[in-house]
Amino acid sequence: MKNSKLSPKAFTFFFSFTFFLFCLSYAGICDEREELYGSLNKSLTIDFDQSSQLPEGFKVETTGFTRHNAIWKVIKDDQAPSKPNVLKITEIPSPSSSQFNICWSDKIRFRDGTIEVKVRADSGHIDQGGGPMWRVKDRMNYYVARLNPLEDNFRIYYVKEGRRVMIGTSTFKGIKKGQWFTIKITVKNDLITGWVNGNKLIEVRDLTLGDEGGVGLWSKSDAASSFDDLSVHMKE
Repeated sequence: MKNSKLSPKAFTFFFSFTFFLFCLSYAGICDEREELYGSLNKSLTIDFDQSSQLPEGFKVETTGFTRHNAIWKVIKDDQAPSKPNVLKITEIPSPSSSQFNICWSDKIRFRDGTIEVKVRADSGHIDQGGGPMWRVKDRMNYYVARLNPLEDNFRIYYVKEGRRVMIGTSTFKGIKKGQWFTIKITVKNDLITGWVNGNKLIEVRDLTLGDEGGVGLWSKSDAASSFDDLSVHMKE
């Protein structure tokens, strides 16, 4: 049986062609991700106006134990900050005081940078309002900032293995049910800064969840809220 070794010229051609195919495949994956979510060091804004469906890559879950997830829908709203649509929690079946309603994506990878979102508390007797999530590992592990008009306070927590721990709090009065407000969070390694309507309220250091993760939106218990203009700026 003859030796079937490739000649140096044939080997070079085979290696070069294989590497070319790999580069095409990798570029396609990166282009698809950039088209949907942008790349590191770039900003992206999701205003929920492109479709009546949840943005691609977002999923609805619950932190805690419940038989049913909250119902999140993209709907038309004449009071939307950027018309015509908002993302709204339209129904929370059998809410409990210990459940957290979340809608998040692991396709947007965030560790450091800025997250900003507009929120409106539509209803809730146990709780109201909500806010953004970041460095989300899964439904049981993440950071969250929220404003609660019922309690007149703004707080930042980490949630680890489903247990919520407060790491910063501030009084903030004047936000009522049905009124839009803006939460902005800046993150640089362990330094987390929280703003409401342009007012710097919390600056705290914590590195319980130090790795990059997803981003999303959050409410507690029976807090049916609306969200618009989710803006994310990612830094390396």
